[in-house]
Amino acid sequence: MTEVELVAAALAAGASAGPAGTARGAVHDLCTALREVVRRRLAGGSGYCVRVLDAHEADPEVWQSRLVEVLKGSGVEDDEEILAAARVLLGAERRVGWIAVDARDADGVHFADGGA
Repeated sequence: MTEVELVAAALAAGASAGPAGTARGAVHDLCTALREVVRRRLAGGSGYCVRVLDAHEADPEVWQSRLVEVLKGSGVEDDEEILAAARVLLGAERRVGWIAVDARDADGVHFADGGA
């Protein structure tokens, strides 16, 4: 994975994070911080680059390839602050994860994510 792909993957992972106050919300907060640093980097170019970043946040699957192309020309691959933030976000996203539980035959079971 290239540095550009690392940043794009981190932004995609964070876009699907949950509400604040939960473990998934922490991933969302990290993504928001990364997105702002990337936004500042892209702001020096055309408005198109920032529009792609915004569109990616709304629909990462559709905009992922365009985001990678925009990031390739932006210099993110040499920006240690952005790369470090992307690595932290991906590491946090991996640790949060979800657990599948089969409770079909259980009675009186309560499930919570710790954030409620």
